[in-house]
Amino acid sequence: MAAAEQKKSYAVVKNFTSLNTKANRTAIKEDEFAWIENAMPIGHGNIKIIPAQSVVRDSGNAAVAFGNTITTLVSANIDVSDYVVGFQSNGAAQYFNVTTSTVGNIAATGTFSSTGVTAAQYKNQRVIIGDPDKGLFSWDGGNLSSIGSVGVIGIRNAGAGYTSTPSITISAPQETTGNVQATATVTVTANVVTAITLTNGGQGYTAAPTVTISGGGATTNATAVASLVTFKTGTVSVVMNTLGTGYTNSSNVTVTIGDLTGWTTRAIGNAIVSGGQITQVIMTNAGAGYTAASNVTVVITDSSPTPGTGATATAIVNTSQIVDVATFSGRSWVAAGRTVYYSSATSVSDFTSVSAGSFTITDSTLHGNIQALLSANNFLYIFGDDSINVFSDLRVSSTGVTLFTNTNVSASIGTKRVYGIFPYFRSVLFMNDYGMYALVGSTTSKISDQLDGIFPYIDFTKPVTGGQVLLNSILCAAFSFTYNDPLSSARPIQAVFFEKKWFITSQGALTYVTSVPFSGVINLYGTTGTDLYKLYSNTSGNVASTIRTALMPMGDSIRTKQALKFGIEATLTNAATITVTVDSEAGSSPIYTLDNIVTWYNNSFTTITWKNNSNVTIAWLTSNGYALYKSDAQQYGKYLGLTITSNSAGFVYNTFEFEHELRVRF
Repeated sequence: MAAAEQKKSYAVVKNFTSLNTKANRTAIKEDEFAWIENAMPIGHGNIKIIPAQSVVRDSGNAAVAFGNTITTLVSANIDVSDYVVGFQSNGAAQYFNVTTSTVGNIAATGTFSSTGVTAAQYKNQRVIIGDPDKGLFSWDGGNLSSIGSVGVIGIRNAGAGYTSTPSITISAPQETTGNVQATATVTVTANVVTAITLTNGGQGYTAAPTVTISGGGATTNATAVASLVTFKTGTVSVVMNTLGTGYTNSSNVTVTIGDLTGWTTRAIGNAIVSGGQITQVIMTNAGAGYTAASNVTVVITDSSPTPGTGATATAIVNTSQIVDVATFSGRSWVAAGRTVYYSSATSVSDFTSVSAGSFTITDSTLHGNIQALLSANNFLYIFGDDSINVFSDLRVSSTGVTLFTNTNVSASIGTKRVYGIFPYFRSVLFMNDYGMYALVGSTTSKISDQLDGIFPYIDFTKPVTGGQVLLNSILCAAFSFTYNDPLSSARPIQAVFFEKKWFITSQGALTYVTSVPFSGVINLYGTTGTDLYKLYSNTSGNVASTIRTALMPMGDSIRTKQALKFGIEATLTNAATITVTVDSEAGSSPIYTLDNIVTWYNNSFTTITWKNNSNVTIAWLTSNGYALYKSDAQQYGKYLGLTITSNSAGFVYNTFEFEHELRVRF
């Protein structure tokens, strides 16, 4: 009697969801993927191959190349132009104007630090730039200026005989481009100047200005000195410990600032005397190159006939680098150390007027220092390494003082990856060293459970960057990082998120990426060093894609299956070649190569090529549109799946199909 034919079984996978590296390949759902790269699982029966990157070209069709290696890449919008701005390892900065396709210089070599520069958009007027050591700058699309603004103004001599309010003039900024001259008002009480109130700190000062008080019928003109706000490191300020007694004339008091280890520019302080005491020291030159307060001495001497005594002071050296800048509620915000500084209500550069100020986070939830700032959704987010605070409800009191609410929204999760934080719809997404998270209101949720298997292989010594991008008319979030691929070698990849799904892209050896909104579309640009690419923009360029399906039990996880055939349904627009292995828990089959190209042979079995009038070889296709790739298969296992690779562009996977026979149990 002939043996009964073994019954054939079939499986069809058409519902496509997400990458899942958290579970073993044999344990993920049939609609998930152990790996999916450069292929976007848009929906049911629809996995679309992602376009390749394209070289950005200027108006003369030359590839855009920056002058030195990019260490920070950001976008900006000024007036009607959109820019990609690159800060470089030699301290220079350049831009690519996306609107006009032109390249230009922002700053010469040595202007900025080699790394760690941050930037924030202010309205559509300018970019606020934070340098970790060299302070604040402003760029308006044409001119770069330092945001050196006037700080505290101290009265050295109150003058005498005033019968009316005198005028006060603060000298013009030293920089001639993008500058704003500082202004102030004077208060006279009992015929002497008793107060000077700064009304605008100005912009573009590289050295402390001179202050001139004139008019008002004085018999003796009052004099004053001003300090400068720069946020530069290596500078000195002085605080009084004891105010002393018997001091009568500021001009006779000398403040000598010494440094046991030297300096590049010596700091100069001016004593302010009031009521027989030295009430403060105004730094008319904060110096440069100071490294530690413990090395700096402050000596106060009085050359008056009857000198005052007892005043002592201590130097403070600014070693807190700017870690990030933001613009929020019409102001500039600067994070350094555990403190956030904010400009006045009417200026992005005035950090001294009454509505300007600073806020130091003293809560134990902030371990170490602030790591990043982000303005989004009517909040200012302050990120620590493992905490997040929110500033909100910003207002100005009747006395002109700025008030706001500070709320800790996360006491255990934060990030130090400043370029891996960005808004996405009504949430803020960020990446740290163990996951990607969404912050919605006051709730922080992990969104990267499916990527847990990737994180042990991420090289966090390399930059982590990210941004929004529109792919296939779907707004996605993309995080770019270096992945120590256990199957190949270290390489940059992007983890892309949308609709609770993840997939991977690889768009070249990228070091930095940034989002650039342009003409209603959010694009993602990137660089591998000095070049500039527009990601996901080359629909005709070949791109290497990989899909590794789940290893599926085919309805019975304890029974061995013999694979007989597999099929792949696809929608094609061009010639497409696909390589496939049939996988089991034990290994992979030989490689099957499938394509929709017809090969023509003559009677001698020599390949015939067809060429058009332009001498371009023509490919003959079996199908342009729907195609069914199918092949016999060789594989045994309790679990079966496919690994599908291609280097072809612009097609869609619709269905994966299996034919198999059931064999023994266990």
